[in-house]
Amino acid sequence: MLTLSRKKGESLVINNNIEVTILDIRGDQIKVGIAAPKEVPVYRKEIFLEIQESNKNAMESGDMEALKNLF
Repeated sequence: MLTLSRKKGESLVINNNIEVTILDIRGDQIKVGIAAPKEVPVYRKEIFLEIQESNKNAMESGDMEALKNLF
């Protein structure tokens, strides 16, 4: 894992086309802005994990229609 220090208003760039900017810092919360192409999915980790679990359950149940409905 790469660890970087950034101040409010500073950014970092990933793969030449994704920009992550620190928008605000208040106590133990940080607001992060992400500018990425529309074809790049961006999820909060807990949502990403739910999607993975749903996909896994659909594959295990053999219900391909349920998997198709996720998209």
